[in-house]
Amino acid sequence: MIIGVLKEHSPEARVALIPDAAREMLKRNVKMVIEHGAGLGAFYKDSDYEKEGAETADRKEVIERADCIVTVSPVNPEDLNDWKPGRLLAGGLDPYNSKALIDELITRNVTSFSLELLPRTTLAQSMDILTSMATISGYSAVLDAALHYPGFFPMFMSAAGTIRPAKILIVGAGVAGLQAIATARRLGAVVEAFDVRSSVKEEVQSLGGKFVEVEGAREDASAGGYAVDQSEEYRKKQQDLIHQHAMKSDVIICTAQIPGKKAPVLLTTTTVESMKSGSVIVDLAASTGGNCQLTVNSKTVDHNGVTIIGRSDYPRSMPVDASLMFSNNLLGFIRLIVDDGGNLNLDWKDEIINTSCLTHGGKIMNEKAKIFYNQ
Repeated sequence: MIIGVLKEHSPEARVALIPDAAREMLKRNVKMVIEHGAGLGAFYKDSDYEKEGAETADRKEVIERADCIVTVSPVNPEDLNDWKPGRLLAGGLDPYNSKALIDELITRNVTSFSLELLPRTTLAQSMDILTSMATISGYSAVLDAALHYPGFFPMFMSAAGTIRPAKILIVGAGVAGLQAIATARRLGAVVEAFDVRSSVKEEVQSLGGKFVEVEGAREDASAGGYAVDQSEEYRKKQQDLIHQHAMKSDVIICTAQIPGKKAPVLLTTTTVESMKSGSVIVDLAASTGGNCQLTVNSKTVDHNGVTIIGRSDYPRSMPVDASLMFSNNLLGFIRLIVDDGGNLNLDWKDEIINTSCLTHGGKIMNEKAKIFYNQ
């Protein structure tokens, strides 16, 4: 079997597989062919791949030769023009925002696997790109906030006086939120965290954060650990409590998202206008509408002295480690679908394979994606 790696479209700097992956795949009789310059954004030269047994080629040749093409970000629909029948696509396909690509995959009868759709199980953890990339986002968001905040994060005591520590509110205590808590605490800030899931309270506290809880949240075990939609009454209580804590906060990191849906608005314009001048908001949910009512995706705006950073692409800013983590996740998936002899082995009874399959046989396969696209 031949795995093909294409150069990602700008501004993506990550690469789906790093050079070490070529050596690992050769042990399973799987070859890697990678487009010239595909690893440069992550500081890997073509020679680095060739030393590990991979071949480099132009884009057209990679597409012609590969049995399975892997990707960090969704390929453009036109990238499929030269694909042969039976080709596989696997990686980050952004399944809830890639309608044009999905239509093309269905038309061309391409079997595709979106690793964002993996089940939230122990066996799937090693392949979980959402967790890996969210770890980077939570870490980077705090560092970005520290650079924009016009003061110190830690407490300082000196002859010039005592500087109080910054107060940080983390909205959403998923993977990104928990990493943000850990990073902010390492920088010496006082941290509070809010989440609708009471199950994360102990995790927040174990990292040194104070858990802000609104009673009456609806939780759903079938949601795989994700937050779910709440009642209008609960959302009102939620906004009121967040408003109270936001007024006292120097920095707010927003991470709350619901897969396949618009991000819940948790910081209203009124709340932002009640915050101290010089405060900073980093909204990781910007690409799905934002948790802050004033967020503009991919832009930094100032509203009455409050800096609002709308950014969901932090993993691209750390392409070396992000590519390493993504590559390891992808390798785990490749080991699942390829046997020791290098042959494709799709066991449709396997929960991971079945759930992560986005398209197959000219139709959408994942149940949540079917519902999202009304199919």
